Amino acid sequence: MPEWLLVDGSSLIFRAFYGVPQTNRAPDGTLINAVRGFLDRMATLINERKPRHVAVTTDEDWRPDWRVELIPSYKEHRTGEPVPHALEPQMPVIMEALAAVGVDAVGLEDYEAEDIIASLVTKVAPPIEIASGDRDLFSLIRDREVVVLYPEKAGLAYVDEDEVARRYSIPGRAYGDFAILRGDPSDGLPGLAGVGAKKAADLVRRYGSVQGMLDAGVFRSADAEYLEKAQKVVPPVSDLKIKVPRGRRARYPEHPKKVEDLGTRYGVTGSFKRLSDALSKMPK
Repeated sequence: MPEWLLVDGSSLIFRAFYGVPQTNRAPDGTLINAVRGFLDRMATLINERKPRHVAVTTDEDWRPDWRVELIPSYKEHRTGEPVPHALEPQMPVIMEALAAVGVDAVGLEDYEAEDIIASLVTKVAPPIEIASGDRDLFSLIRDREVVVLYPEKAGLAYVDEDEVARRYSIPGRAYGDFAILRGDPSDGLPGLAGVGAKKAADLVRRYGSVQGMLDAGVFRSADAEYLEKAQKVVPPVSDLKIKVPRGRRARYPEHPKKVEDLGTRYGVTGSFKRLSDALSKMPK
């Protein structure tokens, strides 16, 4: 069982929104499929993983300017509609629900959830499990002290260093360098022309890291310039000055009256109970 379960809030919210039918509505007709799905998925995660502490991280900026200035195509797809219109009004309800039940939500202006997770990983005691569909977080994996619970069709995959090596044929801690070279269209990262997964893995195994390749003069100047920028953009920021959250409460829900009011208003009393029960059973 992990000491900490760090949940990528945006990742879980989007999975809930697209995974729960939009027939789920509050008594007044308000769409609440993401709210219900998020609370239920949180309860399942906590019941299955049995952490001693849990925190949810948030995207306070979906596409930070400082990343875009370095690589203009970074997450360019988010410029049109960063949050689906039907999901947008549900986001503050989810944050209100977390506060009511007693789960910490941690975010920081100008940064993404992955940066909050990376910074918390340096501050909290292992073992740590990260629940996220963002492969960039594979770069944080350390032996079995830091692992990623990655959503797939068959359920959550337990991704440790051995699994990274199996999937990508690279040393378990080298995913960040591999991703920089290969690129990632879903994040608007072009990678290097002519460098696919196989060549990226070969380069990582030979030189150890992107910096090792730059030091060896492997690339022409244009490629080297891109790689220098990508090294600042792709890896999650791990030195943010954020306070470690409490991670647990003496009782759940922390604010029973607020939970009762929200549960009645949005028709999610059962979801609140499942999450509160799961939190109450966390190991001491």
